[in-house]
Amino acid sequence: MAAGGEGLMRRWIRGFGLLYLCIRGPRLYRVYRVNGRAAIGRGRPMQEGDAESSWESFYQPKALEKHTDSILAWVSVLWTISYYSSPLAAFYMYRKGFMTVSRLIPLTQYGLTLMFLLAGIACLRGFGRWSNPQYIQFISILQRTKMDECPENKKMLSNFNFDFRSWPVDFRWDETSSKDHQKLGLPGGVPLLKAEPRTRGAADSFFQRVQKLPCQITSYVVAHSFGRRMLYPGSVYLLQKALMPMLLQGQARLVEEYNGKRAKLLACDGNEIDTMFVDRRGSSDRSGSKLVICCEGNAGFYEVGCVATPLEAGYSVLGWNHPGFAGSTGVPFPQNEANAMDAVVQYAVYRLGFKLQDIIVYAWSIGGFTATWASMSYPDLSAIILDASFDDLVPLALKVMPESWRGLVTRTVRKYLNLNNAEQLCRYQGPILLIRRTKDEIITTTNPEDIASNRGNDLLLSLLQHRYPNVMTEEGRAAVRMWLSVATPEEEGELLRRAYCPLHCDHLHGVLLLSILDMCLVFVQPLY
Repeated sequence: MAAGGEGLMRRWIRGFGLLYLCIRGPRLYRVYRVNGRAAIGRGRPMQEGDAESSWESFYQPKALEKHTDSILAWVSVLWTISYYSSPLAAFYMYRKGFMTVSRLIPLTQYGLTLMFLLAGIACLRGFGRWSNPQYIQFISILQRTKMDECPENKKMLSNFNFDFRSWPVDFRWDETSSKDHQKLGLPGGVPLLKAEPRTRGAADSFFQRVQKLPCQITSYVVAHSFGRRMLYPGSVYLLQKALMPMLLQGQARLVEEYNGKRAKLLACDGNEIDTMFVDRRGSSDRSGSKLVICCEGNAGFYEVGCVATPLEAGYSVLGWNHPGFAGSTGVPFPQNEANAMDAVVQYAVYRLGFKLQDIIVYAWSIGGFTATWASMSYPDLSAIILDASFDDLVPLALKVMPESWRGLVTRTVRKYLNLNNAEQLCRYQGPILLIRRTKDEIITTTNPEDIASNRGNDLLLSLLQHRYPNVMTEEGRAAVRMWLSVATPEEEGELLRRAYCPLHCDHLHGVLLLSILDMCLVFVQPLY
């Protein structure tokens, strides 16, 4: 009887332990399909029509979990809206006289009551999960992996798609001892290009620094409030919430159709970076031996971003999300972006086993900052491809802000959001391909039809000026500008015909123009 009572006690303890894990456990989204079957579960054979929807969800929450999850999700959205609108709400309450002790005490009681209700709903959700064998199996594997991160446990855990905050770390930035910034012990992370230091005589006095303090505070507030969110809208929680079904479908497609491997990288600033790796080295296509690291745009995610292009071409691909995007933590300031990119490159070299000479960095739009930083910091990279990127953020920021804010915008960008792509790219001596979109409303400073104002032009000019200073004289720059201002193949053909024509040779400096255009074609590929 004693042994039976002890066994019953153990079962009770184990049951309550599982219930506690279910209450605190992460949300489970999917169970991936492998070879026509759900990867983990009851081994249900593939039914008719499953092939057409190979990345549909196989986790079916029960009614209690489903409804309580919906309630908590709506509360999360309302909390986010309340957080952003809290300054206006506080001002309104102050004007209406609610900021008194007699008024705040009932509000505090209402808040505590709401918290207890939410805690009860979370417990009910835990009961719903506790009654679901699939979730029990998942939470058991997750707990086993946290205690023993052996390859077998991680392989079993990779069959689930769940809240990435609970995913164990797969690679740490300090796993290798070859990083220069690790030896130097830089507190901010990896090194970035900084403005030239001012001479001692030009340094501001104490009173000048005090006078500039209000402007510096304003710049800080602008950069850390709406400035960062305007620059990286993909980091806004509400946008991510709206895109969640699409992101889950994209993840499932990469895992099930391309056998992608998801991993969490820990950067030197403590941010966790969400990555997806597709290995093609075992395929018959020789392109699979090359790894393409994809850097997404300001509202792009690897789940639905530019990784599709190198995948279709047969390359091995490593996609990652900016800090604050989807499964990645943190905020996408330049220093955090560079820290994340450093962790990604280190992961590709030291964990995935690729040489720098076999790595290509492909970036879309604002992803050009991390791509050019990688090219500057790892000069042995095979090549850099910049698609619809720009040279500097300041002209683009001035375009969308009032003219009266010019000084504030310039100071804020230079201090906190300095995406100096051209300056970084000029530190790289390897192969470069620039792809310019001739109707790009984002990186033009006037209107999309004015191709001459595309900041991709300035990126190319900066690169040519750095590599060929003797060729890029005033006439050379004018010739390149003339060629870059054409918006159609017909206009380009007309320009070349005029350059060949002796009647126009003196006016257009035809010989110089043709030689420079041959040089430009090495770097730039316009897309009409």
